[in-house]
Amino acid sequence: MIVLAVDPGSEQSAFVLYDAEKNIIPTMGLKENEILVNILESCEVHEKKHTHVVIEYPAPRGQPMYTQLVKTIWWIGRFEQAMGIDAHHMDRKDVKMTLCGSTRAKDANVRAALISRFKASGGGKTPEIGTKSNPGPLYGVKKDIWAALAVAITFADPEYQRRVYA
Repeated sequence: MIVLAVDPGSEQSAFVLYDAEKNIIPTMGLKENEILVNILESCEVHEKKHTHVVIEYPAPRGQPMYTQLVKTIWWIGRFEQAMGIDAHHMDRKDVKMTLCGSTRAKDANVRAALISRFKASGGGKTPEIGTKSNPGPLYGVKKDIWAALAVAITFADPEYQRRVYA
């Protein structure tokens, strides 16, 4: 399974292309939204039957909406329009539940759960990430890319698939 995951933002968004069978990240990035729309328009994701597109979606929580949230939701629609497909939407609580077993997990818990899923093959104190001279499989993952990776790995997780799509 190949998963293209997006962690949307009001100005810029993170994306990860994750190959679940090989447990590798062929490409990732953090781009201004307009640039990401252009990248997604040029991709032929809709023609690749084995590729799933998943976008983290801000689920309603009974709180007032604010401008940044409205812009983020607007960009989600632009991303889907650019690809010409409807993406799967995923709430952050699904990520926390799948990776950490609790919806109360913090970002640090999610990051630790992600790191534990990769081989320690690089250098430095966290060999899963590695160093510039001896990179690990997670080298280059930073900022919001962690959230996009969490969405991709959650979607590919058999437990999530059973819980949501069974």
